[in-house]
Amino acid sequence: MTELSGKVQSVLGLLDPDQLGRTMTHEHLTMTFKCCYIPSAPENRPTAENPFQMGQVHWLRQNPYSCHENLLLRQETEAVRDELLAYRKAGGGSVVENTTTGIDRDLPTLRRLAKATGVNIIAGAGYYIDCTHSDETRKMSVEKLTDVIVSEILYGADGTDIRCGVIGEIGTGWPITDSEKKVLRAAAHAQAQLGCPVIIHPGRDSPAPAEVVRVLQEAGGDIGKTVMSHLDRTFFNHAELLDFAEMGSYLEYDLFGVETLNYVFNLDVDMPSDSQRVNALALLVKEGYEDKIVIAHDIHTKDRLSKYGGHGYSHILRNIVPKMLRRGISQTQVDKILVDNPKRWLTFK
Repeated sequence: MTELSGKVQSVLGLLDPDQLGRTMTHEHLTMTFKCCYIPSAPENRPTAENPFQMGQVHWLRQNPYSCHENLLLRQETEAVRDELLAYRKAGGGSVVENTTTGIDRDLPTLRRLAKATGVNIIAGAGYYIDCTHSDETRKMSVEKLTDVIVSEILYGADGTDIRCGVIGEIGTGWPITDSEKKVLRAAAHAQAQLGCPVIIHPGRDSPAPAEVVRVLQEAGGDIGKTVMSHLDRTFFNHAELLDFAEMGSYLEYDLFGVETLNYVFNLDVDMPSDSQRVNALALLVKEGYEDKIVIAHDIHTKDRLSKYGGHGYSHILRNIVPKMLRRGISQTQVDKILVDNPKRWLTFK
């Protein structure tokens, strides 16, 4: 505990927080997303031999979860390495890798990527949404789940000596299932023991984030050291967003680069554009929440990599930051969002 206090824990070891630099707080570098495959009509599917051919690009952008091949990001380690080198060249310093148990966390690969690129990578401990929970996970008590999460941070995860530096992304649906509630309580208990950061993937309905906060607080979690992800697909009413902001978590807009007609997991939702995301950030800054905002891309499918014509991990630094500045967010406020806020969140108490 004394060793971790005041430090950030990357896959290569402990860091002084000032070493982080510009930080994307929600990315994936190696994972599979088979749990969220969405079948489509056979005549609309890209060819199995080459799903990324030019004639299929628009379809794949609009239907990223309807192509099995697109969900296997872990096959693209070389492309991700090149992306991270480009990210570092663009001024990036660190990435929080949110892949947890259930979606093929690969810590040895993360360590190799960190060594090869010079980008600080902070790995996630814990468990994803209910449908990825194994029978063993479902049978565990809150106390046992807590022990597992604590061990992943203090000693190493998945049979390695590579230690996680954040709990999450801890996944929930809506309504939150019993198994997900156990994991949330375990995350809160582990956070209370370690003073570590937590990041949440909430259900896709506007009441979900507040309910997650309630469960965490009742279990002793520190909401001020917790990131609530995916707000860009959760809150579309400014009053609801600002009401939630008052609860005290970090507010994460993390789907930058996603420009689709529909949100495929909830067709009632009109997916916002990057311009709308920037406007939401400007609103939060105007309302006094500049110290609680973090941002990222949440890249988790192949089509979003530069190799396949996607925006890549440098999109925010290259394209969104200039847009933020044009929309009235100052350079000082941009630096808070990209450097100061992630640094404060990721530093162990």
